[in-house]
Amino acid sequence: MTAIAEPDATAIAEPAPAAAPEPAGEAKPRDLLIICYSGELEKIWAAMILATSGAAMGAKVRIFLTFWGLQAFVKDSKRITGENWMQKMMSFMQRPGISHRKLSKMNFLGMGPWMMGSLARKYGSASPKELLEIAQAMGVEFMPCQMTMEMFGLKKEDMIDGLGEPVGAATVIALLQGGDAPLFI
Repeated sequence: MTAIAEPDATAIAEPAPAAAPEPAGEAKPRDLLIICYSGELEKIWAAMILATSGAAMGAKVRIFLTFWGLQAFVKDSKRITGENWMQKMMSFMQRPGISHRKLSKMNFLGMGPWMMGSLARKYGSASPKELLEIAQAMGVEFMPCQMTMEMFGLKKEDMIDGLGEPVGAATVIALLQGGDAPLFI
């Protein structure tokens, strides 16, 4: 018969101390990355509402502006943008600027956006332009897409004041890999 060895007292592990409880109160919100690729009125409006709400809750908010979403951030005073006839024709067909957005549904030759604006004023809702100003004041970071700027022939002087330097898709992917919560609008 073989004897069973007694366990060595030094080999027995001490129980791990319990993790300290989380302090009571609200947890810090995750950073938000809004990917704004549509330039329609209600989508720009939603992006600005989410950006200002996230910033008000203490989240670091970034908005990546690409394709038609970038067109909303061209200065309202710019009517035609681009360097060649195709780029100019695209800006003519889809007027740039936050004050010139169309609705995705029920545009009614411009009556839809007018009705939305009237309802917003009646019920005390901020317009997309007002929300943009609030977002900028709250520190929301606006990141224009470098590829879209090149493809549409947009220059920095065409864009509203306060936009960051143009970035590429790799910057967006890195932010997502870093844990930013993505919202696609």
